[in-house]
Amino acid sequence: MRACLSEWDVISRYGAVGPTSALLAGPDPAWFQGLTKSGIYPPGRAFGVVRTALFTLLGIALALVWLAGTDYRGVRVAFVLFWLQMAFNVAWTPAFLTLENPLLGLAVIVALWPLVLTTIVAVDRVDRRAAALLVPYLAWVCFATALNYAIWALN
Repeated sequence: MRACLSEWDVISRYGAVGPTSALLAGPDPAWFQGLTKSGIYPPGRAFGVVRTALFTLLGIALALVWLAGTDYRGVRVAFVLFWLQMAFNVAWTPAFLTLENPLLGLAVIVALWPLVLTTIVAVDRVDRRAAALLVPYLAWVCFATALNYAIWALN
C-alpha cells in the first residue's frame, strides 16, 4: 500500500533537516574563526551555495526513490540508509563546532563517507538517476573530510 505523502511532501519534510545543523552550531563561532585553515579552504560564502545545491539534489533524489513506491523493499532500505547518513551529516556540526572538537568531527565525517557510499548503492538499485544525484554529495563529503583533517592537523 502506497503512503499518502506526495514526493513534494517528502522533499518539504526533508528540507527541514538542512537548517538543523546550523541551529545546533549557531552563527560563525569565534572559536572556528580563530583556527588555522589549509590553503584549500574555500571562502566562507561558498559553503552556503554548495550546501543549498547539494541539499536540493538530495531532496530530488529522495523524491525519485519515494516515487518507486514504499511497498518495494529496496525503497525502504534506501530510505533507512538515507536517513542514517543524514543523521551523521547533522551530527557533524555539533561534534565539530558546538563541542569545538575537530577530532570528533573527523570521526563523524569518516563514518559518514561509507554511509553515503552505501546509500548511493542502495538508491541505485531503486533509481539510477537518483543515485547519480548523490554523487556530488559524496565528492563534497570527501573534500569536507580533507578540510576537517587539515584543520585537526594544523590546530
